[in-house]
Amino acid sequence: MPDALKVYKSKRNFSITTEPADGGESAPDALTFVIQKHWASRLHYDFRLELDGTMKSWAVPKGPSYDTRDKRMAVHVEDHPISYSSFEGTIPEKQYGAGKVIIWDKGTWQPLDDPRKGYESGNLKFEMHGHKMHGKWVLVRMKGKGEKQEPWLLIKEKDDYTRPAAEFSVVDELPDSVSKLPMPGAKSVKSKARAAAPEKPASKASSRGMPEAAVKAALPETLSPELATLVDQPPSDPANWIFEVKFDGYRLLARIEGKQVQLFTRNGHDWTHKLEPLQKELVKLKLPDGWYDGEIVVHDENGRPNFGLLQLAFDGSNTADIVYFLFDAPYFKGYDLRAVPLEARRALLGAALEKGASEAVRFSSEFGTDPEELVVAACKLGLEGVIGKRRDSRYVTRRSPDWIKLKCGQRQEFVIGGYTDPQGSRAGIGSLLLGTHDKDGVLQYAGNVGSGFTQSVLRDLKDKLSALDTDESPFPPKAVAGRKHHWVKPKLIAEVSFAEWTSAGAIRHAVFQGLRSDKPAKEIRREVAKHVEDTMQTQTTTAAKPKTRAATRKAEPAAPEGTLPATLKVTNGERVIDEQSGTTKIELIRYYALVGPLMMEHLKGRPVSLVRAPSGVGGELFFQKHAEVGKLPGVKQMDPALDPDHPPMLEVGSASGILSAAQWNVVEFHTQNAIGKNYETPNRMVFDLDPGEGVDWAAIQEAAQLMHAFLEELGLPCFLKTSGGKGLHVVVPLKGGLDWDTVKDFSQEVVRHLAATLPDRFAFKSGPKNRVGKIFIDYLRNGRGATTACAWSARVRPGLGISVPVGWDELAALKSGAQWTVQNVHTRLDHGNEPWAGYAKAASTLTAAMKKLGFKKD
Repeated sequence: MPDALKVYKSKRNFSITTEPADGGESAPDALTFVIQKHWASRLHYDFRLELDGTMKSWAVPKGPSYDTRDKRMAVHVEDHPISYSSFEGTIPEKQYGAGKVIIWDKGTWQPLDDPRKGYESGNLKFEMHGHKMHGKWVLVRMKGKGEKQEPWLLIKEKDDYTRPAAEFSVVDELPDSVSKLPMPGAKSVKSKARAAAPEKPASKASSRGMPEAAVKAALPETLSPELATLVDQPPSDPANWIFEVKFDGYRLLARIEGKQVQLFTRNGHDWTHKLEPLQKELVKLKLPDGWYDGEIVVHDENGRPNFGLLQLAFDGSNTADIVYFLFDAPYFKGYDLRAVPLEARRALLGAALEKGASEAVRFSSEFGTDPEELVVAACKLGLEGVIGKRRDSRYVTRRSPDWIKLKCGQRQEFVIGGYTDPQGSRAGIGSLLLGTHDKDGVLQYAGNVGSGFTQSVLRDLKDKLSALDTDESPFPPKAVAGRKHHWVKPKLIAEVSFAEWTSAGAIRHAVFQGLRSDKPAKEIRREVAKHVEDTMQTQTTTAAKPKTRAATRKAEPAAPEGTLPATLKVTNGERVIDEQSGTTKIELIRYYALVGPLMMEHLKGRPVSLVRAPSGVGGELFFQKHAEVGKLPGVKQMDPALDPDHPPMLEVGSASGILSAAQWNVVEFHTQNAIGKNYETPNRMVFDLDPGEGVDWAAIQEAAQLMHAFLEELGLPCFLKTSGGKGLHVVVPLKGGLDWDTVKDFSQEVVRHLAATLPDRFAFKSGPKNRVGKIFIDYLRNGRGATTACAWSARVRPGLGISVPVGWDELAALKSGAQWTVQNVHTRLDHGNEPWAGYAKAASTLTAAMKKLGFKKD
C-alpha cells in the first residue's frame, strides 16, 4: 500500500517542528473535520476532512463564507495525519508553513453522497456540525490549467444557515480558537451559528420537553447578562410585560455544570470564593446544568432588600444571610434558551426551583400587572423600583429595550474623586466628591454626598480613600469650588440616592447607600431616563431587521470586540475598493470594527481629517477637515473657538464614529499633533521618513535607526510606526506647553542638523528633485493644522497598507512600510498597541534638547 502521508512527511523536519509525524485514530461513529487558522506567509484557513484514514486538506485563503454567492478558492494540498486535527502551535521559521496555527473550528461532517466518488470526481457534498461551521457545503474541483496544486471552490449550499456576506462574516466575527471547547457531535445543534443568526428557524425541541426555539448547545465558559434600560414612565401595553421587584443588591450569574458551581458578577469577575455558603446551597439544590441569572440581596428587619446590609455582609465576611433571587435561565439542561421567549424560560426556571425548596435561593415572582400601581406600591414599601420585561423577548447579552427599569427616586452609581475633612465631632471624612464620566471618558464633577454614613463606615472610607490619595484632581480644572479638598485616584464607586439633578449638573439632597465593587469605575455614566415610547420604537426597529452577532457577542467564549453594530447600515458593501487586494467596502468596515478600540487610543481628543475615496484606490480623493456630522454618529464637531476663521474641526469621539465614517467612504484618518483641550500647545512631534526615488528599504531602516539614536542623544524618547505606505513615522511625545511655531521650528532644526551631518542620506528640501536617492525627513507635519496618518489607519494605496505601532527592536525585521494591510492585519493584532505601552509616561519637555542642539526660541 502506498504511504498516503509520503508528501506530508517529505516537507517537514520532525526534529524541529512540533507537528505530528503520523498517528491518530478515526472516531468509531463519525467522520471528523478541523479548520486551522494559519498565519504563514499569508493568513489562510486549512480546511481538513477525515476520509480513508487521513485528513483530506485544502488551503482556503479567505476562509469560509455563509453567503451562497461567495465561491471561496480552496487549493488542494497534501493529506495530513488524523492526529494533525489537534495541532495548535507555531511552526518554526524556515520550516514548511512557518507561522502560528490555531484550531479555528472542529467537529464532525456527514457526506450527502458517496464521499469517495465525490472526492474523486471533484464534487464533494457534505453537512457540517461544528462550533462555527454548520449546514450544507460543497467542494467543487475547477478545471485546472497545469497548476501544481488543484484549485477547488468551497461554496455554501442553500439552507437555514445561509447569510449575506454584507451582514455576517464568520471569520471576522468568530476569529478565535475552539481548542478548549468539547468536540460537537453529529447531532449537536449549532450554538454559535444560532447566536450569529437568531432569525433563522430554530430546531424544534418540543418532543424533548423543551420549547421549540431551544437549541442543544455546549455550556459556554462565559456569559454577559442582559441589562435593563431606565425609562421615564410605564409602557402603554402592560399586558405584554412581566413586572418584578427591582432588587437593591448585586447582579450575579451562576454557572452550574454537575457539582461545579461558579458565581460571576455582571462584569465576569469570579466571586465564588466570596460566596461559599451560597455556592454550597446551589450544589445542594442539584439544579440542571446551565447559566442562571439573578440578584443577591440582604433583607433588613422588615424584609426589604438593603444595599447597605449587603455591603456589610461582604465587609464582615458573613455572607450567610445573602438571598439569591433567580429570574432567568439563558442556558438550561444542555440547551441554549436565549431565543426562547422570556415567559417560557421563566416557566422552566420556576419548575426547577420548586423541586428543591431553599430560603437562600428563590424564584423572582411576578410583582403584579399594573405598572403604575406597582411603582407606587414599591416606593411605599421602601423598594428601589420595578423591572419590566417583555413576555416574548429573547435573552440578549447587552443593554436592551426589552427590559426596562422604573425607579422610585433618583439613584445611581458615582465615581469618588475626592473628599473633604470632617467637621465637629465627625471622624474620618466630611463628604465625598462625586463624578460621572462623559461621552469622552472625562470625569465630570457631579456634586457631593455628606449624609448616610455611620461612624464605622466613615472610618472605613477614610482608610480606603487614604490608600488612593493623589495630588492631582481627577476632575477638569476649577470644576470643584474651594481649595481644601483631598483628591483620590478615581477607582472607588459609591451608590447614592438623591432628590434631583440641578441645571449645573450636580445632585441635590444626596444620601450615601454604600460602595460597589461589581462594576469598573470607567463605565460609570450619568443615567438618563429614556422616554418609554422611544425604547419601544428601538425594539420594534431592531426586531424587524436581521440581527448580527453584535447582539450576542459577549455570550460566546470566542467572541471578539469590534463586531458591526446592528444599527449600522452599510451601502454598496460588495463594491471592490482596491483591485490589487480585492478588498471590498464591507471588508474595510469590518477591519475598522476589528481595530476600532486600538485606534481610539490614537484618535481620542485630536482634530481629525478624513480622506474619502468614493471610487476606491486610484479614484478621486476628498479631504474633509470640516463636515456636517448629523449622519455620522460618533463623529462630532469641535469647539469653533479652536479655529475661529474656519468651520469647526472634526473629532472621532468613539469607535462607532470610525465605522460611520468608513460607511461614508472614508479610508484614511489623519490626526493633528494637539488635543482639542490644549489646542495651542502640541503634545507630540512627528518625523515622517519619506524616501525619494531609488531609495531601498534597507536605507529607510538605517535612517530610522539614525533618527532614533539622535533623538535619544537629545534626551527625547521616541516611538516608531509603519506609515502604511513607503516609509516610517517617528513620534516624540511632548509636554511643557510650547506653541506650534516653536515645536515646528525645533523639528526643522533637527532635520537640518541630520541633513548637514549626513548629506548623502538625508535631504533637507522636500521637492522630488532634491531627494533622488535620499530620504526627506518631513518636519512639516508639525505645523498648526498639519496632520499625519493615524495609527491603524488604512491608506488609499494599492494593497491598502495600514499604519501600525512597532517596537524599535522590531525595526530590523520589518519588510516595508506597508508590511501589514487590511487583509493580513490578523497577523499583528496579538501585539496591538503594546509596543507603545510607555508612550504617555515618556512625554518630555524640549528644554534640554533645545540647549543641546543650540536652538533658541525666537
